[in-house]
Parts: sequence; C-alpha cells; structure tokens
Amino acid sequence: MFDKADIQIRDPFILKVENEKSYYLYGTTDKNAWTGPAEGFDVYKSVDLENWEGPFPAFRPQPNFWANMNFWAPEVHEYNGKYYMLASFKAEGVSRGTQILVADDPLGPFHPHSDGPVTPKDWECLDGTLYIDNNDQPWMVFCHEWMQIKIGTIDAIKLSESLDRAIGEPITLFSAIEAPWVTQMPLPEEARILYPDASYYVTDGPFLHRCQDGSLLMLWSSFKNGMYAQGIAVSLSGEIQGPWVQNEDPIFESDGGHGMIFRTFEGQLKLALHSPNDSPNERPIFIDLNEKDNKLVVAR
Repeated sequence: MFDKADIQIRDPFILKVENEKSYYLYGTTDKNAWTGPAEGFDVYKSVDLENWEGPFPAFRPQPNFWANMNFWAPEVHEYNGKYYMLASFKAEGVSRGTQILVADDPLGPFHPHSDGPVTPKDWECLDGTLYIDNNDQPWMVFCHEWMQIKIGTIDAIKLSESLDRAIGEPITLFSAIEAPWVTQMPLPEEARILYPDASYYVTDGPFLHRCQDGSLLMLWSSFKNGMYAQGIAVSLSGEIQGPWVQNEDPIFESDGGHGMIFRTFEGQLKLALHSPNDSPNERPIFIDLNEKDNKLVVAR
C-alpha cells in the first residue's frame, strides 16, 4: 500500500468505477520518462484517494510494438462497456502520436486498438484526450507540439464510433500565445544547442469539463515565468469547435499541471495534477474545486 506522497507519477488521471466505489490512478510512470527504452504504464487503485494499492502493470508493449520511448500521459475512459486508454508514444525517426488501447478491466492488460497513432502521421503530437459531444460524437483533443511548430496548438479531430481511427481532418482550437498568462518555455543551456531559437510556447495536457450549467471548459498547461502552470479556456459556443477564450490567469501556477477533473463518490469536484514538474520529484496532487458562474475556483 502506498501513500500518494510516495508515488512518482506525471500527468495523473483518475478513473472512477462506480460499482466498486474505487478510484484508479493512471499516468506517466516510467522512472525516466524522457530518454532510454520505455517500460510501460502502471496503475494504482484506492478507495480514499490517499492510500493506494499497486502498482499494477496496465500496459506492457509486445516485442513488435512500434514505439520504444516516451510513453506518456495515459488516460482511461469507460465507453460502451470497455475501457479505452489514450496514450502518447514515440520511436526514433517516427512522429510522436497518441494511440488508443483497450481492455476489459481497468487494471488491464491494455492492448492496441487503433492501428498506430490516430493523430496525423506527419505531426508531432501528444496528450490526446477523449471528448464526447452532445450528439454522442467522439472526438480526440490533442496538442500539436512546440518542438515541430514552435508555438504549440491544441487541436481536435473526430473519431469513429468504435474509437479505432480518426475521421475527417483536424481543426485547430487555439494556440499557446492566445492565453495572456503564457510565457516562453524555459530551455536549459544544453537544450539551446538543439533548439537555438528560444521562442517556444508550450501546449500540454488538454482535458474537457462540462459545468453543471452546460458551459464547456478546457484545462490545459503551459509555462508562466518559468514555472509549469494550469490554465483554463472557455468555449463561447459550448461546443468543441469554440471559439475558445482564455482565462486571464492560471488556476494553478506553483510548478504543476497536466490536470484533469473528477468528482469524488461524495460529490466533491477535484482537480488532479502533478507537482512539482521536475523528475523524480513529481507527485499526484488533488485540489478541491467549486463551480461558480461557469468558472472553476479553488475551494478555500
């Protein structure tokens, strides 16, 4: 049994399983998520969000799996009686992309469901999240990465009903510089050799939240004055196509982000994110939220 303060994890994602009254915690769990061969994804299980069983091996790649590095940001949704994982993967010489996996149980094992990534093949992409619109049309919202286009964007693409492929063309929802709080990503000295132009703006970790009054919000992350931060955008139409307007200030700016929102079995709305943003110190953080006038505010 682990206390959450002892779990090294990035990009935490909570799945509630009602008939078990249990929470499942997924995320980037490789000890070194940045370099070297990737191992897979682990999952933890809890009834109180404090004490966690595990880790259990949710996904381990087969020898013929296309990717071998940067296994990032898995999230799991129950959909039509099965559990679908959206996660980002990378291989040398192959664009990073989000693939969809499937399992019969939240503990896994998860197996590839889509034929490779469902993000555009020639785009560097990451952090795909599932959104079902008011017409029951599934979408994937994802990031077009700053490493390829310098100013990162958040995009959306329709998925097939079976979640095994993308249909149609992606649409850009907004770019990083549309948020007034976002500043350039700080690059360490050694990274400037690879990226000599310092004008890079990050988009990370989108997640959609429908407020009780019907408003549609999007969590996403970037940097503010050198610190990883969690921002919120609002769809003026209440639909995924937007237009999207950015909140003036982030909801969390103390070196943490890549968040998602869930409601506890007791009804409390919570923001899950990781903080701090440096390895190996990242930990899952759960923050109480309130909805007020179609906005999310930290509960005092």
